[in-house]
Amino acid sequence: MQTLHVELGDRRYPIFIGSNLNPRDLLAPYIHGRQVMLVSNTTVAPLYLQHYVDGLRQLDKQIAQCILPDGEQFKDIEHLNLIFDALLESGFNRDCTVLALGGGVIGDMAGFASACFQRGVNFIQVPTTLLSQVDSSVGGKTGINHPLGKNMLGAFQQPQVVLADMAQLDTLPDRELSAGLAEVIKYALLGDVDFLVWLEQNMDALVARDANLLAEAVYRSCAHKARIVANDEKEQGERALLNLGHTFGHAIESYLGYGVWLHGEAVATGMVMAADLSHRLGWISAEDVERTKRIILRAHLPISCPQIPLDEFLAYMSHDKKVLNGQLRLVLLKKLGQAIIIKDFDVDLMKQTILANQSS
Repeated sequence: MQTLHVELGDRRYPIFIGSNLNPRDLLAPYIHGRQVMLVSNTTVAPLYLQHYVDGLRQLDKQIAQCILPDGEQFKDIEHLNLIFDALLESGFNRDCTVLALGGGVIGDMAGFASACFQRGVNFIQVPTTLLSQVDSSVGGKTGINHPLGKNMLGAFQQPQVVLADMAQLDTLPDRELSAGLAEVIKYALLGDVDFLVWLEQNMDALVARDANLLAEAVYRSCAHKARIVANDEKEQGERALLNLGHTFGHAIESYLGYGVWLHGEAVATGMVMAADLSHRLGWISAEDVERTKRIILRAHLPISCPQIPLDEFLAYMSHDKKVLNGQLRLVLLKKLGQAIIIKDFDVDLMKQTILANQSS
């Protein structure tokens, strides 16, 4: 087992990364009250819920559960309310803990519920997908979607602990594994060209689920995220770099309808668009763009999106949370391994980029 820490002063918390981790021993120091609400979904619960129920029972915890339907299309206010219903019907109070057992959707919803319930209760992340292990479970961003924009309602709510059990990736569908690799590639492109070289050397084995290499990818990704979050928890500056590919990607997700493309798939094409625009601005070479496309394709991810009318694409981009003072900010690449946030750019070049990366 490997351990990382997100350094946030008195809210510092560990990320445990390993296989077949023991929830009783690892979670015991971080559950302060007796009441634990397990939030999971209809896919993950039959596979892994009992393992955590048994571990928590050994700690003499009062356990309740809320099982939600599986999918991004259910990350909305109606389904969030089901978590509140479960907490209230179980008579849970302010010293309860909400434990998220699932992928990014479950983590985002359970975390947001824990931030709101009685103005904030304890929260634990047990991410079961590669994407949630490398990205969404770390850093405290929680929330739900709105018909007009992704993740528009939410809160910063840091967990007490993150438990990333690599053995749970054994049951992850190939498409979901690839979606997680998109966020892994993101860390390399935005800040670590050596990691990009490592990914180029090992991508085929990662896609083939080499357990040791996946653990290494999770560790390196979490180390990047933990460092950035410690420096800029509320995204006033550097943390926005983690949105590489996301402004384009969120527009794709929102237009197609939540859940049609996985988040990682949309981010993959979004990163191609970011690389393409960086090239049009004269920062990176055509070969750099091709190198970006190659690593994304090797992860079995899309490099172009379906036809989306330009005005609608731009409208969804304008709803993005990275719009400040009416001005869209994009995360682009000064070079491979060095992302920057830019607000002054040629909008016509951005339009060319969007149109050039749609499949006919």
